[in-house]
Amino acid sequence: MNLPPKVTPRAFARLAEINAASGEDKALRVAVAGGGCSGFQYEITLDDPTPDDLVLEGAGQQVLIDTVSLPFLANATIDFSEELIGARFVIENPNATSSCGCGTSFSI
Repeated sequence: MNLPPKVTPRAFARLAEINAASGEDKALRVAVAGGGCSGFQYEITLDDPTPDDLVLEGAGQQVLIDTVSLPFLANATIDFSEELIGARFVIENPNATSSCGCGTSFSI
């Protein structure tokens, strides 16, 4: 069964920090677009909700997923990772059959 993506508390907390630092109240948009080294790539931006978006809420923050991207992100987990190579939002996607080293591109 396809479930909507989950967002970790760590990802919501980082979004809250970003909004507090910028003085804005934006949502995190996670989209899937064609391209990248493996066929699809994630696009993660700050945006405002539209009527067609799936809105995931937590800690007073919102994560948005458009209807076209939703099937590609079913059962995925949106997280925030802090590693030596940098801090970034990451997507753990069980639908991806392969991905590339950059972590932003995948194939199905």
